[in-house]
Amino acid sequence: MSVSPPSAQPTPRRKIICADAIAWMKTRGRIDGACAVTSLPDVSEIGKTLPVWREWFLGAVRLVVDAVPADSAALFFQSDIKRDGVWIDKGAMVIRAAEDAGAHVLFHKIICRRPPGTLTQGRPGFTHLIAVSRAMQCPATLPIPDVIDDAGRSLWIRATGVRATAHAVRFARDQVGAQLIFDPFCGVGTIPAVANALGLDALGIELARKRCELSSQQTVTPADL
Repeated sequence: MSVSPPSAQPTPRRKIICADAIAWMKTRGRIDGACAVTSLPDVSEIGKTLPVWREWFLGAVRLVVDAVPADSAALFFQSDIKRDGVWIDKGAMVIRAAEDAGAHVLFHKIICRRPPGTLTQGRPGFTHLIAVSRAMQCPATLPIPDVIDDAGRSLWIRATGVRATAHAVRFARDQVGAQLIFDPFCGVGTIPAVANALGLDALGIELARKRCELSSQQTVTPADL
């Protein structure tokens, strides 16, 4: 008796669009089957004054929350910033804007950017990982540590480490049931690359053409995760 070979798993797809993410999300609207995983730019990256950037940031979070179905989630990697001797808590800004969009917090984790106890001279030694949803409830068992002490290899100086990113993508795949990872500020493509490596399609938006090219070609290996 002959046995047919098992069908091959389809190769995860990746689409990177060179566009302004804010305008794109306003035009596109909700993306079926998507879970958002992203990191919004700092004030130094977008060339705006601090007050203008604050309003831009809050509006961007609301758009990201609105871009995914109500029973899905949006996950944000954000590091605090210091301006003129004052710390700006970007994690608190994410939560405020998400609540304005009708969402609630599923979980809030901390990712170490430096070993605990390290003096960072005014630079943040940790990153927030915050998940929010409008309808989903946090699973009773969540296989993500409260403090992620190994973020993994970083593909760019400002990028989130690939192992920390994998925690977020696995949550989207295994707990949310997402078919697609949406990253509207994808930079050099860490999140789309990790999504593909873990078997999910990815859609990224990036304004800089060079970074779009890098994001389209970015790869990670199983050893990275």
